[in-house]
Amino acid sequence: MDADPVEIRVLGCLIEKQRTTPDAYPLSLNSLRLACNQATNRDPVVDYDEPTIRHALDGLSRRGWARLASGPGSRAAKFRHLFAEAVGVDGGEISVLAVLMLRGPQTPGELKGRTERLHRFSSLDEVDEALGRLSERGLVVRLPRRPGQKEERYAQLLGGEPGEEPAPSRAFTVAEEDDRLAEVEAALQELRDEVAVLRAELGSFRASG
Repeated sequence: MDADPVEIRVLGCLIEKQRTTPDAYPLSLNSLRLACNQATNRDPVVDYDEPTIRHALDGLSRRGWARLASGPGSRAAKFRHLFAEAVGVDGGEISVLAVLMLRGPQTPGELKGRTERLHRFSSLDEVDEALGRLSERGLVVRLPRRPGQKEERYAQLLGGEPGEEPAPSRAFTVAEEDDRLAEVEAALQELRDEVAVLRAELGSFRASG
């Protein structure tokens, strides 16, 4: 479907805010800018200005995925998405897509937790079923597992096939190793302290005997 990253972020925000803050929906341009640039629940974190968002809205409007929702007498232009109607997805499916748009590739377990405010899945099986339906329609794809990964991850396909994800940097790997070493050293010190206490107690017992 080759939507660009800004269009995907804007669409994800419209879907999210419709479901989490319905009283404030449709969104003004400024509210949409704030939603796009949130530092939480977003990956990557961005800093879009209003012209950038307006351009994305124009693109979404041409696709039939969003439209102006305020009348001529409104003080501020407001916008709503038409994605559910245009693509034909249910509440669970659109919630999964929104999280994938806003946070990048996710495991089914992550999706279950992070869609909680948008749609409550009763089980992980329900998430898997939603992902299966979206996969069949070419809206999401299951990513190949990286070495050491236990769970499969899924990505949305509104922007086309996802590119290859960068491998973890060596600096990050070294940092992880340092953290594990520190944990081992701390655990070892705790064992030493416990042994010292036991020896002291044993010495006291022998002396009293």
